[in-house]
Amino acid sequence: MKPEVFAGEFSLGIVLAGIAAHGWPGTVTTRDIPASSSKEQAMKITLTSPAFAEGKPIPVQFTCQGSDHSPPLKWSNPPAGTKSLALICDDPDAPVGTWVHWVLYHVPPTVTELAEKVPTTETLPDGSKQGINDFGRIGYGGPCPPLGRAHRYYFKLYALKSEPSLPPLASKADLVRAMEGQIVAEGQLMGTYQRSLREQDFPA
Repeated sequence: MKPEVFAGEFSLGIVLAGIAAHGWPGTVTTRDIPASSSKEQAMKITLTSPAFAEGKPIPVQFTCQGSDHSPPLKWSNPPAGTKSLALICDDPDAPVGTWVHWVLYHVPPTVTELAEKVPTTETLPDGSKQGINDFGRIGYGGPCPPLGRAHRYYFKLYALKSEPSLPPLASKADLVRAMEGQIVAEGQLMGTYQRSLREQDFPA
């Protein structure tokens, strides 16, 4: 069996890197504090994807077993006064604790969708900035769970009344801190993925 069959959210190197950056599993860190923890109740944004429905499996092309590029996303118009949008995708079912798959911010408030296969660059043509995921890479890193039960992947969109003063390559924890008290609306879409063995995972 090829070693990459078991590469992913739980591989030893990544686990050690995650522990170094975020603490041992079960410890409370800023990365686990809900961004919408302000006293005011945020308005709702409807977040959807043409690729999968709420609670349904994420197609393989958007995972590490496929092309590993980001899925298309669409959302309703944010409320008046929104200055920027931010997006976080994470997996609360990862063996070492919540695993961050995507950190995106400084998205212009006029944007209402993301096309499939967002470039994995620090800055996008519209000025949006991308952070570092828990794979240690820029932009989106798709579902890559160990063999076993399905994991849940939460795409969370935030409308903010400011632009976070963050450069590219920020972490989820950085963004959560910068969004504190700035969220005016939010939306969420959850998809699942269960890793399976494929014929190409075995040597000829």
